[in-house]
Amino acid sequence: MVMSTINITHRDFPELQPGYGLWSLYRPDKAPYRFPGGNIDTLVRWQTKTRLALAQAIGFQDLPACPFAPKLIESVDKGDYVREKWLIYTWDRARMPFYLLLPKDLPRPLPVVLALHGHGYGVKDIVGLWEDGRERDQPFGYHKDFGIELCRRGFAVAAPEIACFGERVTDFSHLSTDIGQMIPNTCDHTARLAFHLGGSVIGLRVLDGRRLIDFLQTRSDLNLARLGAMGLSGGGMHTMFSTCVDERIRACVISGYYSTYRGSIFAMAHCACNFVPGLSRFGEIYDLIGLIAPRPVLIEAGTLDPIFPLDAVQHSLAVARTKVYAAFDAAEQVEADIFEGEHEIHGARAYDFLIDKLT
Repeated sequence: MVMSTINITHRDFPELQPGYGLWSLYRPDKAPYRFPGGNIDTLVRWQTKTRLALAQAIGFQDLPACPFAPKLIESVDKGDYVREKWLIYTWDRARMPFYLLLPKDLPRPLPVVLALHGHGYGVKDIVGLWEDGRERDQPFGYHKDFGIELCRRGFAVAAPEIACFGERVTDFSHLSTDIGQMIPNTCDHTARLAFHLGGSVIGLRVLDGRRLIDFLQTRSDLNLARLGAMGLSGGGMHTMFSTCVDERIRACVISGYYSTYRGSIFAMAHCACNFVPGLSRFGEIYDLIGLIAPRPVLIEAGTLDPIFPLDAVQHSLAVARTKVYAAFDAAEQVEADIFEGEHEIHGARAYDFLIDKLT
């Protein structure tokens, strides 16, 4: 007699799904560091306590500082601006290249914007370079050379090579693919190692950004009292967390990221660099933005962005305006550019927004 087993599925027994039970524990409204509301004194105390707790949660903010040992790699005259490439230490075991775009014929010191790229081939993609270093004259791809556009609007632009991309990927040449050893993605590998050590890739990137700001403050031609940040996708994530942790950033543009964890980050596949162990203690993304308030923020979102769905973006925006920034009597400081498009820089409001807020 032929026997066959009876298969069971999650359609009949949803409890088979590992995430099913975990979602019952997902309670941002009960998170100990969620945005509390209340008077200004209460909010300022919450920001002080929560900013410190967030820095500890993302990890690596206390890695040993060291001299920057700045090295100018190249300086290229681009006609209306100069593009410099620098290399600095961000801690004693990490070096970071970054581009500094300096507009010509404008009075010094210049206002500054950190330009933070997303996934792709790295920082070259926002400063007018192909992956192999060749120059290009027209914007390309989803970044649209927004670093150059910021420079042409009058900002000094500091564009770092974010950890895990471009010239900052991990060397896995010791692996033997001929015996089946798989070469990992640098983001994924670094995230898992960071988790193992109690931190996150977000923590590494925020540390890099903070040390870059420290270095920029040593230059007399830059005005760090007028500092902004703008980033897309993973760069939008970097922008948000860096602005949460570092109050020196006076205004920011978060493009292709701000939404909700439930509606985007945990709703579909996302890179491991988006995750922080224990971040649930801080509630939802719209709670974290309370660490930026009342500083001005612009949210860019494409109506057709497949990985940051519009309904999640709009819900999170509504909470940011009516609950979080309203508590600071600053609801007007949350702006949005919802445009017809996909996962990409738009810019229709972003550049003027930063001019309005920083100059």
